[in-house]
Amino acid sequence: MTRRSLTLLGATGSIGASTLDLIRRERDKWRVVALTANGNAGELAKLAREFGAEVAVVANEAALPALREALAGSGIEAAGGAAALVEAAQRPADITVAAIVGCAGLAPTMAAIEQGRTIALANKEALVAAGEVMTAAVARHGATLLPTDSEHNAIFQCLAGNSYDHVRSITLTASGGPFRDWSLDQLATATPEQAVKHPNWSMGAKISVDSATMFNKGLELIEAHHLFPVGLERLRIIVHPQSVVHSMVEYRDGSTLAQLGPSDMRVPIASCLAWPERMDTPCAPLDLAALGELTFRAPDEVRFPATRLCREAAEAGGAATAVLNAANEVAVAAFLAGHLPFTRIAVMVEELMARYVPANPVSLGDVIALDAEARVRARALLELA
Repeated sequence: MTRRSLTLLGATGSIGASTLDLIRRERDKWRVVALTANGNAGELAKLAREFGAEVAVVANEAALPALREALAGSGIEAAGGAAALVEAAQRPADITVAAIVGCAGLAPTMAAIEQGRTIALANKEALVAAGEVMTAAVARHGATLLPTDSEHNAIFQCLAGNSYDHVRSITLTASGGPFRDWSLDQLATATPEQAVKHPNWSMGAKISVDSATMFNKGLELIEAHHLFPVGLERLRIIVHPQSVVHSMVEYRDGSTLAQLGPSDMRVPIASCLAWPERMDTPCAPLDLAALGELTFRAPDEVRFPATRLCREAAEAGGAATAVLNAANEVAVAAFLAGHLPFTRIAVMVEELMARYVPANPVSLGDVIALDAEARVRARALLELA
């Protein structure tokens, strides 16, 4: 049996852990080429040994000595730094899972694209900050992007090869986060501890806050705009507290196809790993009778203006979405550190978008420079607040 080869960019994060859990269950079907992490050398070395990776890479070069020591005698190559991440992404692999968080994931993701690879994309910044640049590279190099976010993967499955001309609308569902029923007065007093307690999903602190503000859904709308070019006017958001319906596609004949599944990232990851086939997951089947009901409501852009801001940024183009993304990351970090009220996150993002309107980027270097400048300006706004 021919084993498929895999490179996992971001092996020690939540997406990496879910990916390796699936690979572990079908170990004989996979050959692991490269595993990367930011700086957790001990965990990365443990995973590299378990899966027999050819190379393990830490983005933080300061962690390289510890990685080399942990891999001594294993025959596994150890490397560190930004250039090593790119080299790992360039190695031949049947599928590359791009799960490095933040702009640190842009260069290695682009490197995989430029090799014409199949990429399971879990790095939001690739399409939010660099959408036009990335999609142009995908077309130029004949790469395949498989969306790993549960919502975009659901849309991908519902489209199932149908023509965009047949699509009337695409609807992304949102849980609404932990504050979906809170008043504006309550939101003004929300704490980081409350914001990171997502009711349905187990996620990191930053993405949990994004879910609480609804920025996560707005960023996903920007991603969907690049992945599924039906036009912004045909992209919609609806709040669905149960997180069972992950997204829907309505066709011109009135048919609406929805993808349902448990709130477990192993489902969309498995869809990407096995594509165009299917693979087993350990996830329990849906029990709709036990669920009892599925409910939906319109988003409230007065309490949660993030989705409006993201749509406006998408309408403005590439530079605006990069500025929005950078401002949001700075604002969320400030909120988590106790330096910014919850309701000021969106206010600060909107203020930076109004003050900083750079030219649209035409290369990855432009995106990275723009992102860096936007973060400097966002931090300056924080000091003025």
